[in-house]
Amino acid sequence: MKPLWTGVYPAVTTNFFEDQSLDFQTFENNINEQIKAGVHGIIVCGSLGENSTLSTDEKLALLESAKKAIAGRVPLIMTVAECVTAEAVGFVKTVEQAGGDGLMMLPPMRYASDDRETLHYLHKVADATDLPVMAYNNPVAYKTFLSIPMFRDLANNQHFEAMKESTGDVRYMTDIINEFGDRFKILSGVDDLAFESLVMGAHGWVAGLVCGFPRETVVIYELVQQGRIQEAREIYRWFFPLLHLDIGNKFVQNIKLAEVAVGMGTEMVREPRLPLVGAERQAVMDVIEKALKNRPSLPQL
Repeated sequence: MKPLWTGVYPAVTTNFFEDQSLDFQTFENNINEQIKAGVHGIIVCGSLGENSTLSTDEKLALLESAKKAIAGRVPLIMTVAECVTAEAVGFVKTVEQAGGDGLMMLPPMRYASDDRETLHYLHKVADATDLPVMAYNNPVAYKTFLSIPMFRDLANNQHFEAMKESTGDVRYMTDIINEFGDRFKILSGVDDLAFESLVMGAHGWVAGLVCGFPRETVVIYELVQQGRIQEAREIYRWFFPLLHLDIGNKFVQNIKLAEVAVGMGTEMVREPRLPLVGAERQAVMDVIEKALKNRPSLPQL
């Protein structure tokens, strides 16, 4: 199914057992709950999916597992975050053969490439398949900034259909739209900037806390599309302390705790990450429990 790059695209977590092996059943259950809540696509093996700890074989196994759970209901997007260009090229070819519907592509990992190197990598990997690509712009986490001149270059390559905007500066949204019009679909990639981004013209939301709160996430998006801004804002204000959990080095552990609290996952992470303990864990649970205690009734769409 071809992605439209509009709506809510959860970056789903990867689930593990205590022995660090993959927990496919929990993974598939969460995906099914996302789709039942009305999401518009599923992204696997992203940063929230602990991409850097997964082998290529594991990523492909998760692709197959997600494909089974999705059963053709929404597009399935695989994250590309390989460190070696040749490996990335081989990987995306296999993803295409295995039935992936699109790619979310990061700049080269572990090496802070310059503009020429970044563009070379992105073009070479994107051109290896016929799959559509969403370029992931997150200079805060990955130290590589995709500037407007770089997107001007990428605009010449029809594989690049969308961008995940995670600069953390909502002002950049308007600069992009003024420069490119409707050339790229823009998806907000920062949970606690998503409402602001949607109001300013983003086409969608690559979401994290959606993994525990899928319906609230979808309803905020849909209300904004319907122009029901005040209703969306009220839900977003309730959601905001939870959305802050998507920011920072422990965002994977934080979001997995949210999944546990609502019965949609486990808190097992893959080492070198470790589950939260003590006061740090309690502080996150306090945020989650307060939100659950005050969980709003959602309006009809």
